[in-house]
Order: sequence, then structure tokens, then C-alpha cells
Amino acid sequence: MTMALLVYLKTVSELRGKGDRIAKVSFRGLSFYSRVLENCEDEARFEEAFRWPVASKVDGNEMLEIHIYNYSKVFTNRLIGTFRMVLQKVVEEGHLEVSDTLIDDNNTAIQTSISIEIRYQAMDGSVRVWSDGEFLDVPDDRDGMFQFETESLLSSHSRSSGTPPGKSSHGIPTFKKAGKGVFSAMKLGKVRSSKEDHKKGDDPAILETEDLDRKAMRLGGGHDPDTISLASVTAVTTNVSNKRSKPDIKMEPGAGRPVDYQISVTVIEARQLVGLNMDPVVCVEIGEEKKYTSMKESTNCPYYNEYFVFDFHVPPDVMFDKILKLSVIHSKNLLRSGTLVGTFKLDVGTVYTQPEHQFYHKWAMLSDPDDITAGCKGYIKCDIAVVGKGDNIKTPHKANETDEDDIEGNLLLPEGVPSERQWARFYVKIYRAEGLPKMNTSIMANVKKAFIGENRDLVDPYVQVQFAGQKGKTSVQKSSYEPIWNEQIIFTEMFPPLCKRIKVQIRDSDKVNDVAIGTHFIDLRKISNDGDKGFLPTLGPAWVNMYGSTRNYTLMDEHQDLNEGLGEGVSFRARLLISVAVEILDTTSVEIMSSTDVQLEPVSNISESATGKLEEFFLFGSFLEATMIDRKIGDKPINFEVTIGNYGNQLDGVSKPVAGKKKKKDGGGESDEEESELIQNSSDEEAEDDGDLASVSSTPPMKPVITDRNYFHLPYFEKKPCIYIKSWWQDQRRRLYNSNIMDKIADKLEEGLNDVQEIIKTEKAFPERRLRGVLEELSAGCSRFVTLANKDQNQAGRTKLDRERLKSCMREMESMSQQAKTIRSQVKRNTVRDKLKLSLNFLQRLRFLADEPQHSIPDVFIWMMSNNKRIAYARVPCKDILYSIVDEEMGKECGKVKAVFLRLPGKKGFGPAGWTVQAKLEMYLWLGLNKQRKDFLSGLPSGFEENKAVKGTGLQAVPPISLIYNMKQVFQLRAHMYQARSLFAADSSGLSDPFARVFFSTHSQVTEVLSETLCPTWDQLLVFDNVELYGEATELRDDPPIIVIEIYDQDTVGKAEFIGRTFAKPLTKMVDEHYGPPRFPPQLEYYQIFRGNCTAGELLAAFELLQIPYDDEEIRRALIAVHDFAVPQIKIGPAGRTELPPIDGPSDVDRGPILPVPLGIRPILSRYRIEVLFWGLRDLKRINLAQVDRPRVDIECAGKGIQSALIQNYKKNPNFSTLVKWFEVDLPENELLHPPLNIRVVDCRAFGRYTLVGSHAVTSLRKFIYTPPDKRANNWAHTAKLANGYLALINGTSRSRPHSHAISHSSGDIVVNMDPEPNIKKIDTVVKLDATSDAVVKIDVNEDEKEKEKKKKKKKKGEEVEEEEPDESMLDWWSKYFASIETMMENLRAQEAAWAEAEEREDLEIAAEGAGTKPKEKIKTKSSKDKKKNHGDGVEKKLPKLRVDELMVFNKELETEFEHFEDWLHTFNLYRGKAIDDDDHAMVDDDRIVGRFKGSLCMYKLPLSDEITREAGFDPNMGMFQSIPHNDPINVLVRVYVVRATDLHPADINGKADPYIVIKLGKSEIKDKENYISKQLNPVFGKSFDIEATFPMESMLTVSVYDWDLVGTDDLIGETKIDLENRYYSKHRATCGIASSYSLHGYNMWRDPQKPTQILAKLCKEGKLDGPHYGPGGKIKVANRIFLGPTEIEDENGLKKQTEEHLALTVLKHWEEIPRVGCKLIPEHVETRPLLNPDKPGIEQGRIEMWVDMFPMDVPAPGPAIDISPRKPKRYELRVIIWNTDEVILEDDDYFTGEKSSDIFVRGWLKGQQEDKQDTDVHYHSLTGEGNFNWRFVFPFDYLMAEEKIVISKKESLFSWDETEYKIPARLTMQVWDADHFSADDFLGAIELDLNRFPRGAKTAKQCSIDMVLNEQELPTISIFKQKRVKGWWPFVARDENDELELTGKVEAELHLMTAEEAEKNPVGLGRNEPDPLEKPNRPDTTFLWFLSPLKAIRYLVCNRYKWLIIKIVLALLLLIMVGLFLYSMPGYLVKKLLGA
Repeated sequence: MTMALLVYLKTVSELRGKGDRIAKVSFRGLSFYSRVLENCEDEARFEEAFRWPVASKVDGNEMLEIHIYNYSKVFTNRLIGTFRMVLQKVVEEGHLEVSDTLIDDNNTAIQTSISIEIRYQAMDGSVRVWSDGEFLDVPDDRDGMFQFETESLLSSHSRSSGTPPGKSSHGIPTFKKAGKGVFSAMKLGKVRSSKEDHKKGDDPAILETEDLDRKAMRLGGGHDPDTISLASVTAVTTNVSNKRSKPDIKMEPGAGRPVDYQISVTVIEARQLVGLNMDPVVCVEIGEEKKYTSMKESTNCPYYNEYFVFDFHVPPDVMFDKILKLSVIHSKNLLRSGTLVGTFKLDVGTVYTQPEHQFYHKWAMLSDPDDITAGCKGYIKCDIAVVGKGDNIKTPHKANETDEDDIEGNLLLPEGVPSERQWARFYVKIYRAEGLPKMNTSIMANVKKAFIGENRDLVDPYVQVQFAGQKGKTSVQKSSYEPIWNEQIIFTEMFPPLCKRIKVQIRDSDKVNDVAIGTHFIDLRKISNDGDKGFLPTLGPAWVNMYGSTRNYTLMDEHQDLNEGLGEGVSFRARLLISVAVEILDTTSVEIMSSTDVQLEPVSNISESATGKLEEFFLFGSFLEATMIDRKIGDKPINFEVTIGNYGNQLDGVSKPVAGKKKKKDGGGESDEEESELIQNSSDEEAEDDGDLASVSSTPPMKPVITDRNYFHLPYFEKKPCIYIKSWWQDQRRRLYNSNIMDKIADKLEEGLNDVQEIIKTEKAFPERRLRGVLEELSAGCSRFVTLANKDQNQAGRTKLDRERLKSCMREMESMSQQAKTIRSQVKRNTVRDKLKLSLNFLQRLRFLADEPQHSIPDVFIWMMSNNKRIAYARVPCKDILYSIVDEEMGKECGKVKAVFLRLPGKKGFGPAGWTVQAKLEMYLWLGLNKQRKDFLSGLPSGFEENKAVKGTGLQAVPPISLIYNMKQVFQLRAHMYQARSLFAADSSGLSDPFARVFFSTHSQVTEVLSETLCPTWDQLLVFDNVELYGEATELRDDPPIIVIEIYDQDTVGKAEFIGRTFAKPLTKMVDEHYGPPRFPPQLEYYQIFRGNCTAGELLAAFELLQIPYDDEEIRRALIAVHDFAVPQIKIGPAGRTELPPIDGPSDVDRGPILPVPLGIRPILSRYRIEVLFWGLRDLKRINLAQVDRPRVDIECAGKGIQSALIQNYKKNPNFSTLVKWFEVDLPENELLHPPLNIRVVDCRAFGRYTLVGSHAVTSLRKFIYTPPDKRANNWAHTAKLANGYLALINGTSRSRPHSHAISHSSGDIVVNMDPEPNIKKIDTVVKLDATSDAVVKIDVNEDEKEKEKKKKKKKKGEEVEEEEPDESMLDWWSKYFASIETMMENLRAQEAAWAEAEEREDLEIAAEGAGTKPKEKIKTKSSKDKKKNHGDGVEKKLPKLRVDELMVFNKELETEFEHFEDWLHTFNLYRGKAIDDDDHAMVDDDRIVGRFKGSLCMYKLPLSDEITREAGFDPNMGMFQSIPHNDPINVLVRVYVVRATDLHPADINGKADPYIVIKLGKSEIKDKENYISKQLNPVFGKSFDIEATFPMESMLTVSVYDWDLVGTDDLIGETKIDLENRYYSKHRATCGIASSYSLHGYNMWRDPQKPTQILAKLCKEGKLDGPHYGPGGKIKVANRIFLGPTEIEDENGLKKQTEEHLALTVLKHWEEIPRVGCKLIPEHVETRPLLNPDKPGIEQGRIEMWVDMFPMDVPAPGPAIDISPRKPKRYELRVIIWNTDEVILEDDDYFTGEKSSDIFVRGWLKGQQEDKQDTDVHYHSLTGEGNFNWRFVFPFDYLMAEEKIVISKKESLFSWDETEYKIPARLTMQVWDADHFSADDFLGAIELDLNRFPRGAKTAKQCSIDMVLNEQELPTISIFKQKRVKGWWPFVARDENDELELTGKVEAELHLMTAEEAEKNPVGLGRNEPDPLEKPNRPDTTFLWFLSPLKAIRYLVCNRYKWLIIKIVLALLLLIMVGLFLYSMPGYLVKKLLGA
């Protein structure tokens, strides 16, 4: 009786829509497909049974999965939903009927439901027996035919069943049924493209039944690119000798893991579109998705401003290769697709590599893909941004768009791409391929053989090339493993292209299952160089190697993605010979093909030698150790297989080329079976053939031995197995050598830079010396490259790319060598950080150069096989193990012992499976020419004998099949495990129970488990005795093997969970060395712990390896044994142990046998006191559904700790009653070794129970260390200021600096008193500064004078340009806002300029310093100048406009500008829960936050000096936290101002949103739903909201933007949260921003209820300062600073009175200059906050501009809120009189007279579309192009003066609920047309006038020319809003066939602008109507001539014009008749003649 699982799928109901459905049922990785149900509506009745014969018992945790798809013949099937079920119940009961709902991709339930029946028959008959008949019988119509085939397919699956395979005890029928399922899988499985496979990572990736036992294969194998990556080894970098190579710390991440991306495209407008009177639509296309803008009618410059968002969930590589295409389509509508005007395309990767991942307001140039000769077809202005998870995009602030109209200067192109791109042809030549894998199973081969009777190669390859969104294919070569194409694929594309990669893919052509065999990407940046001495892309002819899935063919290849180029290939697939060339086209030449379609052409064959001379290579490898083999693999025998290309591959059995057939390089034909059999088993006796050796590519199988709970090892003790392979490749070593030299330079550089960073981080001395050394090394290395790389230039097979690359590499390296020298000379103590940054650029450059685009030898793969199944692999690049006689050229791993970590292939390696090491090998590899073979063993640890397969034949050349080591050293390893910190939270409590496991060689030991901590201090010594290492003592001393430390989380049930891993190298002491300084005892060091690719904490530990001496007696015996050829067994006597340094026994009894870290190694401790400020707890979430009611905070550090007071009722008051507590603790002297401090919050429940709420670990206490103020530093402000200047230099932000540029009073000088030098007696020194210069104390007065002069000049210049001053009454808050934004933009620009300047100046200074001439004073001036630079410049430019008071616009949150307002109150987030969820997605930290603890810490060494405690008013209870406000509840009025939101994420289908504001604070919520703004993504809200709140209960303010929906619930677009409490209590005084000037009325009225004088008095009192003292003459003194300012103020009536407010305000604005207590006070401001949506974590959904004011309720109430409501547009009327036209081109030919004439009329409109167009009457039959109209157009419109936009409100469509407001530029369009009676009117020309700036009309028609349009920029312009009335002539223009503008007429028009009120008083009529009618035009009567006397006209027509024409026609007709008759009679006549009749 076989074991089997039967699933009977009945129905799927409540499906949506109508379609073909198909089901896929999967269990243990084997999937069956149901039949396709066609056209089913809401219910699909499958009624189908599926059966799995199972080899091992079904376990209760296993899963059954059913996917339901909409089936499609053409496209991929679309997933409707999935049903997953754990089989526990089925296993227990044996029979189950289930119906349940499906879930979709996001694991949310959908309505569709499924009903199934499951049966399970176990072996032991424990479950009731049943027969198949109980299921409905399925008609067996389609399964007889293939029965034998499916049987053989299944036979491999039912291994363990008792009956013979396929003959089950039920007889044949069951098999038929199963067969049907399997075969349908074969048929349909091929249809399903691999795309879907990779979209859903939940296909369990197993096919062979043997794998089924491995329950360990997690279903759904999580999605994690993090393959094993290994930690940074600080210790490993120390001593590297030449025997061992460094282990790879970071293994590459698997690239195939999908990530979220959001691409937003804003199409703003298009200009200069080519074509007449178009109706353009813009189409945005990314990959397969298209979105369209609306259509704009008859305009060549449409304005759209539409926003599109595309969301993707794909791997990065796939995303960045997608093509983004913008196209303009003319007159598209529902019925017709429209005609393409032009397109622009680039790949998403190009956008992502831009700064900020975006193009902002750039112009994309359109070209026509069908006609490359046509030139530019127009421009689209757009924004494109690509956001990955965690990127935040800063939108540049929208300033007034002036410079953006310069199209040429703002083209949408990356930096460095020329604006004039040319067309080019890209030729990709495909010659031939080799070594393709079998693409069919042996079954299919047998079938083919049976049917066709021949055994042919089973692959039909063709090559597909994709580039820039186009695909080209070669022809298919039928049945060939070595296809030869000799074809070229030609792409036509702009050059340089905006697409970075060409994708070349070999595919297997198959009707059913067309799959990729291998993929290769050609990166154009690597095969070209855009420098001035650069070269066009070129490549080859060269072989490229393709890698992908393993070569054994399976029907549904689980690793198919690898063949598509996703993720790292795990096996060699094929190699392809290709070349690439580019030719720039001359588009003016005549014979050029104008289309850009892909073409295919044949090319001639190339010679064998073109790719290099064929050489024989030799690969040798030895396995010295195989440890850490995952126990899950099982204890079947394990062996390792090594392959290079197809050599050594047991499947394709390539051994050596048969004697005469040297050409068979790559395993072309199969060598016969016997030979490959022979090879597999040739590990013991070697097959010798003509002295030519066969290869041995795999080690003998061996059973693994248990190391510990998780790992096995193989007992390779003294006998180390070896492999060797001979292979034949083209000799292209030079490429690899050059690459190696650069790689080595880069490695050295990287190591050096890491050292420098480490030195800086640990604050050790002299980082600058190390950096100088590193740069010197780099410079020398680069010069060395130039000498080495120049040889072998004339080698065979050198391509153009080889030569050009060599040249450019030499140039680069030479310049790098120079730059490194220069930078080295500039490295100073204070510039180390900057120079380090520059040096990191070198590293990137080197890595880029070292990557060789032309391959030669393929990479080496090492596979671990267990029981002949491939388990795990490692891939070693061949260049790393390539031998060369020159040291620098040698591969870094060649002839060295390397620690190789094997990992799972493909998707299996995602997630936790990828973090566990599958096996660790200590491996030795050597690859070189066979000729150079003599050295291949030289790098092995010495002390071995070779064991050769062939004895005594005298063949020295035979490599060994194993090495026997007779030298072994014995060691003791001591691992001092002190502590770990910041570990990863592995338990649901948000903590872990960590222990560490240390592996060394085949040993492993564990530390104790410490429960509930992320920062365990184990303080434990692990001793490994009798560690045997093979090799010579000296070598082991310098180069011991590495130690692997893994950290786990112990769980009470189940297996320990992996937290992370790190490596270390021990410090080795040999017998003869002394144990003492400088090397011993070792120092504790930090090792970074990695989990996958993420850091998971740090380990503080030290490792030493001590050699144990032998007993003399033992050695004597051993020597005797050697004589008898026995392997010596030396035992270590007791005497050996005693000589080791002693271990201090366990001092504390309670720890039992655990040894602590000995004294010399553990850190030295001293006494510290830690004071804790307990303020309160916030936002605590429920724990297990219960609310937190009585929380308490426990603080713990280094085993000591303290508890806060208990909060009695968290709901009523979440603050603590006792504010400050302290405890004392012993901590290491070295601050870097300080343990973390743990904050835990527990909830005290009844009966003394506690629950952990959440915890936080403060990893670094450094910022909380208190250092007493230094009394000697009396020049306090000065030093601080210089430091700030320096900071400003470093951070590039103008943090702690005043913004005094807003002072607009000329007299506002600022005087600052400096502390005098100590030796002068105290005087108030006064330094005068200019008001606008930024209040920085200057030393160098001359500078100052110069600045003043400059400014005066600028002012003068400015005033000439300036227009009249804005009227005070016109100004409102918005004027202030717009002025401020402009200032902000200018400041940003100035800042960038300042940066550049600062850098230059620094370089000059360094040079000067070298010459030793620099006076000390310079630094000071420098820093102050820099400050001046940052702000001063901004001001200078703005001076003329400084008439409006400004506020500060921050383009980020206020918090980031002011250190999160944590100046004394810190917020600690409390975490709980695992750091990853069950499917192993890393959780976003924000999701784990369960609350926040507010408080602070202060630690200091005891005893503290008593000066502090003696100060007046010192409160001992408060410790160091003096003068802190009390934390009692307080009532506050919160006033929230929301200005506007920008770039919202569209929420509706139409790509828009209807946003409104919701504000929540505590329990109160304000919904502003009725004031939603229709269809806007950039809404201006202009509102303020008042809420009363009580701190601390309600302190988190949430401002959300929702999308209003007519039906259904409103959706959240995004929200931002603001912690008001921190702001309220901050010293920066964030309650109400301080305005730049004080006024009593008007738009800038002071809005704080406290006046500046009151604020200042309060600040002085709180800070215990002397002052403020107001002096005469506008002076004020605070502490010892004097400030000056005006003293008069004007009230509403214009009366002046005295006031001190201005003075007080001046001090407040410079508060940061006050000693001791000074800090920057928050100015009046607007902050910009990102809106986030919890559903899309990390991706910004738009931004909101706002600010918050807070007023305590116990002081006088503030005045009413400022009115910031949006400006209302003003109503205007524009009257346009069209008087006359002239020189209009004549379009019609008169029917009768043949004269040219035109029937002219003029059309005009103002608003965006033509909905308000107005036409004049028609002037018929104008013969000269003159028309007389006297016709009036009237256009009423609403206009926003400030933004220069017309506002229109209209319904978007018939179905719109309400009107949408649009803002469009004010442009008047006038067109001239030719009227036709019967056909459409003809468009003749147009002119568009921008009402704000258009050229003045010409006085007469003569003076009016086309120049008025062409040279618009140069001509003076006028604005109708200023002029009000304008009359003149303007030209009409249109484009001719060649796209040139031509003059098509002139119009005399008069424009008159009136406000609505004026227009009402003075009404006029349209056209020539009343009131105020215009007179009738005086038109000549010719216009109606031919209506009057038709006969006369006809006579005239016939006689005069057409006489000759008629005569010609008659003659022609006669001639035709004659020819016709001739042809008619000819044949008959001929026949007569011929027959001679």
C-alpha cells in the first residue's frame, strides 16, 4: 500500500467577472495544474482529483497550497487568490472536507471561496482505508496516450513504496489519474512564463522527491537578498602572511529579491511641438504600464501639470532596466490611436543615479523613432523621481519659474551628456556559442528517439538582445549544442544612450516552453569612455560566459530566474562569442535608413585565433578542512565537486580533448559514458592515457561527523583530498592580470581607509599619519600599474576594447597617482575627515576600472553533494586564483588557503536559510597555464607528503590525489568572550536570550545563556584544549585559521534562533615566545556582527592561540615510529600544559565552573555616578489587549540599576512624581568599552506580577557624560563662535547662526562686546558691524570696509532696476511667504557657492601652510568669512527687494534643524517584538515601537569637584538637572497653521485627489471635510485651527491629509506627527516663533501675547543673567554684550512713539551669542514636513507646509489667528479689438479665375482650452492678404496677481461631482484661418502673447516682422497689467515642411485690460454690437464678384485661362485612342503573319 495524499478540488465560487480559470495545486514543491475552465462566471466547478505518492510520512506542519488563476493563452496567468492549509488535521483524521476563502498577494482575505476534500493514506494503515472510488470518477479521456511517459517520470518519485514503481495496489486507474495531473503540469507548466514565478516567491522550490524529506525547506522561502555576509574583521587585518587569504567579509547580496519602488512623473507642459494645429496628449510608459494626460485642443504648447504614480514590486535590477518612455500623440481619441509626434526614452536606473534620485523641471527632447532625419520634434517639461524603500526625496522648493524657460539649459539629461545628442547605430554581432546544457529530460530524449529514430542535440538555441526598450532576435539554430549564427542585430538609438545595459540572452526555442538558457548584461559605461580622449562603446570579438541554474535539466526549473539574469548564477551555462560596435550616423546623408526598427543581417565568420590563442590550463585544489556543515543536510556521505566551465562537470562529462581533436575546447560532444564513469571513480586508481592525465574533479564521498547541535564536519585529519582539472581556453590572462593589479590596489586602499575610520572612531592618536601612509601606498601602486600593464601588447586576440581600456586605465591611474600625492600633502589634523571622503572616491573609481567587461576563463564553482544531490555552492572568480610570475598580477586567492563559505543556490538562499552557513571549507586553489605547473603546491602549509594515484612510474608530473600531513602542532585556544551590544531582537518581548558559539577548526564551544537582554556581558573564558593544526609552526604563528563566532537566541521550545555571525583571527603564541607585552595579553576588540547583509550588533572579545609543547619522551617514541613508516601519534604529557600562562580560577563561587575573563584582559574600571531624569511615558500601546495602567521604568547598567517612582494612573497623568534619581556603578575607564544602558518599562499588575512593556538600549553613553566647565576658558563666546564657524564648514548647514538679513533698517548696527584678553582690565570693547553682515565678530576690519563698499554699489545698481515699491496695503501674509521662499532658494544657491569657495580657500591655505608663512589670525577670518558667505551673499543679492518683512522657510521639519528639541529632554523609543516577522521580513523599526520614555541621563566620574555644588541656588535633589521646569499637567492653546501641501500621492483613479485636513490631538479631532479642495495634488489650504490641550496627556499632534470621496470611506493620503511637549519645554522656545521685526499693525503684526521685552526679561531671569539694561541712544546690555537697535515705532495712525521692543527683539535674534545660556531661538517660520502613510512605510506621500504656535492658558490669551487664507483671484476683463490683418498667406485658388485668395477670419482665446474661443466674421476673397474686421473680443477672467496665473474652475467631465480649479499661465492666443464653405477651415498661423511679458506691437505693418517671435528674449517686453492699454501690429507664424517658423500674416490689434468694476461701469458689446459699437469695416466689393454674373465668369475662365489646357487634353485623348486600337488589332495580325496565312 503506497502512502499517498489525495486532493479533490470541487468548486471555487464568488469569482469576479467572467473568464477562463485554472487551478494549480502544490504540495512539497510538486505542482499539478487543473484543466482550464472556459468562460466561467462566478463559479468554477473543477471537480478534479490530484494524487501525490509520498515517500516519507506527511508531517503535520507541511502545507498544501492551491492557487487559482485567470488563465490566458497569450499573457501570464493572473493570480486571483491562494489557499494555504497546514495538513495537521488531515494527518490526524485522514479525511477532511474544507471550504474557505482565498487570500490575495497581501495576505488579506478576498470574497472568493474554495471547497476541497483531502484524504491521506499513511503506510501503517493507521488511517481508515479508502478506495479511489469514493471520489467522483473523472472521465479519463485524455490520459491513455502518454501513460508510459508519465510512469517513467513518476517512477523516480515513488522510491520508498513497497510495490514496484507505478504499479500501485489499486491497479492502473489511479495511475492514470495521477498521470493526468503530472502531464498537465508538463504541458501547462511550460506555458506559464517564468515571470510569474519570480513575482511570487512562494513556489516551494523542490522537485525531486528525495528532497521531500527535508522538511527544513521552509515553504515560501522568505524573500531576503541577504546571503551570508560576514563581519568586518578588525583583527583579521592585522597580520596577513602569504599562506592564507582573508575571508570575504561581505558576500554579495542576492539581487533577485523584490523591493518596493514608486516612480512619480509630473508632466508640466510641452513646447515647440511640430505640426499644425495639434490636439496633443502625452503618454507616460514604464515597462508595460501606460498612463495618458488629458487632451489639449489646437495648441503647440499645451500646459498639463498632471501627476502620475507607478508602483512596482520587483528586484532592483529589473526595475533599473525598465525603460521609461514619454511620447506625444496627436489627436488620440476613443476610436483612433492618434499619430505619434515624438518620443523620449531613458531607463529608470539613469533617473535613480541622479542626485536625489530625480530630474526636476527638466525638458525632455522628443525625436521621431520612424524618421531619424527629422530632428527635434518638441520638448516636454517634466519631473521624474524614483523612490525606493527608505529613500526620501527632497523636492526642490517651487520658486518662481523664471530660469526654467531656458529649454536648452535645462534638458532632461544626466550630468555630462551633451545637449545635442546624435543618432547612432549599435551593432551587436553574434558569432557562435559553446557548451550549452541539455534542455530536455532523458525521457523526452527517449520519446524522440522512439518517434523520430535519431538521437540529436536537444536544444534549439537563438540569441535575443534587448536594448533601450527594443528587442532583436537571431535565427534559431535547430538541435545544436555548438550553434553558429554569424549574424548582427542593429539598433538605432540616440547617442549617448540613456539606457545603460544591453541584455544578451541565449534562449531555447520551443513551442511550449521558450526559456532562457543564460543571460549576460553589457554595461555600456564599462565598454566606452566619455572623456576627451575617450572612445565609443566597443567590445570583442570576445567570449562572454553565462551562468545560471544547475545544468541537470528539470521541467520546472526552480532556479529559472538565475538564467534570466536575476541573482548570482550557481553554475556555468554556456559561452557566447559576440562583439559590439557603435557608429554615429550622419543624418543629413541621403541613403540613410530613417526608421529605428531593429534589423538583422548576416556577418562573415571570424577566425579561431581572433579571440586569442588556445592554451591548456591546469586547476588544482585541495580541501584542508570541511567544517560547519549544516546538520539539516543529513548524514549521508558528502563529497565536493569542482568545475571550471564544463570541465569537471559530471553531467556533461567533458574530460580531455581526444588526441587529434584539440579544438574541442568546451566539452562540445559527449565523451562516451564509460569514460565519464571512469572519471567519476578515478579517485583511487588514475586513468593514464599516453602519459596525459585525466582530471579528478570531485573528492571521494565521506560520512560527516557531528561537531555540535547544528553542525557536522568531515574528518579530513592528516589526509587532505585534492582535485585537479585540465581545461583549454583562449589565453587572455592579460585582462585578468590588469584587473588583479587594480583590485589589489583597491583592497589595500579599502583596508587602509577602514583603519583610518576605526582610528577616528576610537579616537586613537594620529589618524592623519595613517591616511598619509595609505595615500602614499595608493600613489605607488598606481605608478606600478602603469609599468606592469604595458607588456604583452601584441598578444593574439587583443580587441579594440583591450587597447582603448588599457590607454584609459593608464591615464586614470596616472592621474590618480598624482592626485593621491597632492591630497597626501594636504592631510592635516583638521582635514582628515574631508580627505577621507575624497579618498573613498578613489576606491569607487578603482573598483569600476577593475571590472573587466570581456571575459575569458569562466569562474570556478565548488558544489557540495550529499548522496549525489547538489546542496550548496561557492563561486570563485577565476581571476582570484590565477597564477602569474609577477606578484602584483597574481590572483589574491591563488596558492593561498582561503576560508570558503558555501551557500544555498538561488531563491533558497533568501531569508534565514541564507544566513546559516551550509559549510565552511578551508581550501587551497591554484589555476595557471599547464606549462607553469611546477609551482602549484608552493602555497600550501608545509609539512606534507604527496599521495599519488600512480606509484613508481617515474611520472613526476602527476598531481597528488591527496596530501598526507606528518607535521602537526597542538594548541590551546582561549576565547575571552566579554560582552556583546545592540544585538538583534529575536523574541516577541523585543529582547533576546543570547549565547555565543565559537568555532575553531573542528571544535566548538558555547557561552552561557543570558536571558532577556540585547547587551549580554558574558565575561567568560572558553578554553579549547588539544586543537590540532597541520603545518609548520612558524606559518601557523603568522597566519592561524580564522575563528567563527555565531550568536544565537535561546528559545525555551524549539531550536535556537540565529542572530548573527562574525570572524576573528587569534593572536598566536609559540612555545618559544614570552607571554608578555607588547603582544600579550591581547586587547579586547570590537567585532561587527552581521546577519545576512545587515549589521546585528557588536562583539567585544579577544582570542589567543597558545602552542602546547610536547613531552620529550613522546617525541623520542615518535621518531622511532617514523622509521617504521608508521604515522606518528604523539601524545601531550602533563608537563606540556603547565608551561602555559595560568588561568585565574573561578573567583565567584556562584558561577560554578564558568571561567571569567582574566584580569590582564578585562577592562580597568572606575566609579561613575549615573543620574537619571524621569519625566514621563508616552503613547504606551496595549500589551496582550490589556492597557498599561501602572508603569514603572527600570534602568540598568553593568549589573547595577535603579527604578523610577510608580506612575499610579497612566491615563490620568503619565508623568513621574520624582524627577531625579541616581546610582553608582563601576565602568571601564575607556569610554569606548562602556556597556550599554538598558531602559525597561514594566507594568505592575495585581498580586505583584510584572509585564514587560518595552525596552530601549542606549548603546553609547558618551553624549550624556558631564564634563565640568573649564574656568580658564574665559574667551568663551569667541571659542564657541570659531567652533561654530568650523562646524558650519563641516556640516554645510548654517545651524547655530543668526539670520539677521531680514533687518531692513539702515541704522540697525549691531555691537557685540567681546571678552577682553585676560591681561587687560575689563573694558567693553565695541566692534561695529554692518546690519546685514550677519553679526559675526570680525577681527580684520579692512575686509569689513570692502564689504560695505560692495554693498553700496550693489544697492545703487539695484535701485535702477527696481520697479515702484509695493504698496503697504497690498501686502499680506502671502507676500511675506513668497518673498521668504525666494530668499531660501537664493540662500541655498549661495551656500553651494560658498562650499566650493571654502574648499578652494582651504587648498590655498594648505599650500601656504606648507611654505610656513601662515599667520595664526587667518583661521579666524576664514571661519567668519564663511559664515558671511553662507548668509551674506544671499542677502546681498536680495538687497533691492528687501521691502517685505520675511519669515524663515525651512524645507524640512523643524526638529531636524534643532536637534529634535532634545536639548535637555530626550525621547527614547521603547521597542517590543521580534526584529523580523515570521516570514522573515525585516520589520521596520517604527512598527516595533510600543511607546516612548521621556527623560535624560547624566553620568560623571566620582568624586565631583565641589565648586558646582556650592553655586548659588543649587538644589541637591536635582543633581545636575538644575533649573528644569516642573512636570505637572499644564493647559495649552495649540494653534496649527496649514499653508499648503505639495506633490500629494494621487488617491483617485483619475490621478488626482480631493484633499482635506484632519487634525488630531489627544481626544480632540478637527475634520475640515467640507472644505476639501477638488482634484488637486498641490492644494493651498491657508487655514488655522485652534485646539486646547493638556500636556502631558495630549502632546502628540497628528496632521493628516485625507482624500474626500463621494461614496465610500475617505482614504488617508499621508500624515505627519509632531511631539508638542518637547517643543514646548525646549530652550529654543518653540512655542511661538520670533518675528524678524516688531510692528503693531499690518501684515507683520506681532502675534505673541508676550512682547519682546517681556520675553527677554523672562529669559534673563531664568538664565540668572545680569540685565537687560536699556541705555540711551538705542543700546541694550545683556550679560556683557551690548546690542544696538532702533527705538521708534509707528502705530496705525502713523504716529511715532518711543519703544524698547526693537532693542529687546535684536537681543532675542542674537540670543545664541549670549555666554553660557545662549542658544538659537526659533524664528517666525514655516516648516515643511513629509507626509507618510503607514501602509507604505518609508515612502513619502507628499509634503505639507505648516507651523504650530502654543500659548499657555495661564497667561493673557493671544490675539486672533493671522489670516493666511489663500488669495482670492481678482476679476478682470480683457477686450481685444482686431482692426486689420495684412500679408496673410493666400491659400485658395479661385475655381474660375484661378487667382490666389483667402477668406480670412481671426480666432482668439485666453484660457487654457478653446472653450471660450471667439471668432471674427469672414473677410471673403482677399487677394492681397489684407483683411478688415473692426471686431471686438471680450474675455472675462480671474487672475492671481502674485502667482501670475489665471484661475479657471470647471467640471472635468460630464460626470464630475464638482468643479475643479486650475491655474494656468495668462497667455492670449490669436490665430488666423481661411474659411471654407464645404471642407474644414484651414489654419494659417498663430501668435501667443504672455500677458505678463510680451513684445510691444509694431507701429505699422511694415515694421512688424517675424523677428518679434524669433528674438523674443532680446526685445523689451511689456505687461498688460501695468500698461492697461496697448495697440500695435503682431506677426502670425506657422511651421513649414522643414519645421522652420515662417511668417504667415500680420494682425493689428488693440488690447485693453479693465478690472471687473471698471468693465461694469463701461460696458461694451461683442463683435460690432451695442453698446459702444465699432464701425463697419470698409471691404472692397471684389469679394462677392462671381456671385453676380456666373456666365460672364465662365466665359472669362474658359477663353482666357484654360484655352491651351483644353486643346492639350483633346490631343492627348486622340493619341490614347490610336494606341488602344493598335494594341487591340496587333495580336491577331501577328498570328496571321506567323502562320503565314
